[in-house]
This record gives sequence, C-alpha cells and structure tokens, in this order.
Amino acid sequence: MLLTNITYLLGIHPGTKALRGQALAQLPGIEQAYLRIEGTQIVDYGPMSALKVYESPAQTQNLSGRYVLPCWCDSHTHLVFAGSREQEFVDKIRGLTYAEIAQKGGGILNSARLLQKTPAEVLFQQAWKRLEALKKLGTGAIEIKSGYGLTLEAEIKMLRVIKRLKQEADIPIKATFLGAHAFPVAFKDDRSGYIRQIIEEMLPAIALEGLADYIDVFCEQGFFTPVETSQILEAGRRYGLKTKLHANQLHNSGGVQVGVQAGAVSVDHLENIGEEEIQLLAQHPTIATLLPSAAFFLRLPYPPARQLIEAGAAVALATDYNPGSSPSGNMPLLVALSCIQMRMLPEEAINAATFNGACAMEVQQEVGSIAMGKRANLIVTKPMPSLAYLPYAFGSNLIEQVLINGSVYHREL
Repeated sequence: MLLTNITYLLGIHPGTKALRGQALAQLPGIEQAYLRIEGTQIVDYGPMSALKVYESPAQTQNLSGRYVLPCWCDSHTHLVFAGSREQEFVDKIRGLTYAEIAQKGGGILNSARLLQKTPAEVLFQQAWKRLEALKKLGTGAIEIKSGYGLTLEAEIKMLRVIKRLKQEADIPIKATFLGAHAFPVAFKDDRSGYIRQIIEEMLPAIALEGLADYIDVFCEQGFFTPVETSQILEAGRRYGLKTKLHANQLHNSGGVQVGVQAGAVSVDHLENIGEEEIQLLAQHPTIATLLPSAAFFLRLPYPPARQLIEAGAAVALATDYNPGSSPSGNMPLLVALSCIQMRMLPEEAINAATFNGACAMEVQQEVGSIAMGKRANLIVTKPMPSLAYLPYAFGSNLIEQVLINGSVYHREL
C-alpha cells in the first residue's frame, strides 16, 4: 500500500526511550508526505517531492487534507471483566465515595463475584468485542490486567483469557497479574493469609503457564500497604515478572516511592502526589502513567501533568478501561481530556498516548511511532484544519481509517 499527499505525517521518533520535558512537546513530522507499506510493516516514508514510484503498488490512497499518526498504545486497562456496574455509578451520583462503595461489598469485590461465576469462553467473547471496538477508535497496542478474580482459580482463568487474546489478536497485548487488587471477603481478617496465597500459590501457577509479563499491586489506603506491596512485588520479580503499580489514586500513600525503589516500568494514576513524588519520577526511569478518565469519572483531582512534564518526568496516558471507575477505552476522548483538564499541549498528549504508552508496555520497538520496520498500525484522520483540532473537537469522531498491520481494519463510510 502507498499513502500519498498526506497533509502531515506525525510521530517520527527515532529513539527507544520515553520522551521527557520539552521533548514531549515535539511531534516530529513531514508535511505533504508519503508512506509505503509492505506486508505488515512501514518500509519507506518522506516528502512527496522525494517519492519514486517504480511500480504501481497494489493499493494507493490519496490522503490530501488528512493527518496520519501512529495508533494509540493503551498501557493500563482491565479489559477482561464480567459485567457493568452502573448501579454504583448511580450511588456515586447520590454521594457515596469509592471507598464507601467498596466497604459495602461493591467496587472490585462486586466485579470479582461476577467474574468468578462467568465461564472463560464468555469472558473471552466479551473482551474480544471490547477489543474490536477499541481498535476502531485507533488503539493499536494494549495492556490488560487480571485482578477481578481474587482466587487462585479465577485469577488463572482471567490470565488464560488474556493469553488467548494475545494469541488471537492482531495487535501487541501485554498481560499483568493484579491478584493484589483487593482483599477478598474470605480474607478480610487475614491479610497475611491472602498475601501468602498470592506468593505461594498464584505466582507459581502463573509462572508455570507463562501467563503474565508484569505484576501489579493496588498500593492504597484500605487496600495494600507499602510494606505489603513491596513484599508482593519482590515475590513477582523472583518469578521473572516486571513491576507496574497502582499508586497514589485516592491518597498520597507512598506508592510512588515503592514503585521507584522496585524499579517499576510505570507507576499509574498519581491523582494525589506532591513535590517529593514529582521529583522522584523526574530523576528515575519509571514512567508516570496518568489516567484522567478515571479522575473524570470519579470526580477526583486530575494528576498534575504540567508539573510532572516541567520537572522532567516521563508521562504516558492510558484509559484504565474497567467497569467501575473508567468504563471507557476511548483514547481520542482521553487525549482531549488531557488537554482540557490537565493542560497538556496536543503534541504532548499525542506523544504520551502513543510513543510513551508503547514504552510503558515495552513495545516501542514495534509500535508507537513512525519508523522503518515498525508495524503499520496507523490512524488516518478525517480532513482537519490543524492538529490541535483533534482534541479541540472532543465530541467528534475525527478518525477516518485505522490500519492494523498494513491493512485497513476500519474505515468510516
């Protein structure tokens, strides 16, 4: 396939390390460009003035007026779940807090009860439909967590579903074990007993089948303490799982410090951090993954994106797609929220949702930017007056086509 007369080809990043500081605001591109695809990969691109067509490609598209970007890389989701939780949505409207809903058996425990009863095949089919819908919105790589099982059997069931998604899907998928998402009812008075089950039963079973790439813990008041979190992460490392972390969502609870000390690939959420945490992230390679749609849905303070960027931290954006606190995997809306509510520049938000998101999943060698040999996972916009129009017109669907592995996956008619 040959794409010609592209108004702007954007996201040409030659490096492999997450963008920081002023570099995050740079979205390198080529005006009036072409891009050539062979098989599943990008094999050539440049200005139209340099295009040489020696033979007619199987398919040529004239993309005059359109922008071409790398697909979104959503590095934090809970895509596998058994049912929606709109009653809790109504409870929140009536004034109950996230913690109060959890205390009365809602929240994560509600999702765990539903998932434990749901057959694996049903979970797979539901998750597959969600994944297909996200791809139509431009998502070209995704991370999926367990954590709605909270028993050995149910956590393994979830991770097997995620493994099947990895095997059958045509985009990169990373799997994260999040057994430490909450304490199940059976262990509400025996915290150390559940932690022993995670370490002594769940982790060996997961390692035996190669079911996870990462380990994650919900380090938060009312959930897992920093000491408990460190214990679980260390056990995960012994089984070859790299660290990710739910940190500082509801309180400044020490999660960032635990994550940085553990060498986490990313610490995610960060609605409640101070100057100490910002400086730590600026000084270490751990990526700050912000989830503004969760803050939006829960009416929490938004993460301090501007302070993190200006301090020099590496910032990524992800949806946190889950049934309780962010029931949306809409990355274009997320980019708009990031600009509107966190004062990120359009270029910063797009970089954070593409290249830095890929870095937060360690798939930046194959997706997340425009480069020779990378997968041709691409977004083609509808005609737009400028790049800033993409987040500015937040209620409009401005994606005309999505290409996955060099083929048109979705086209707006």
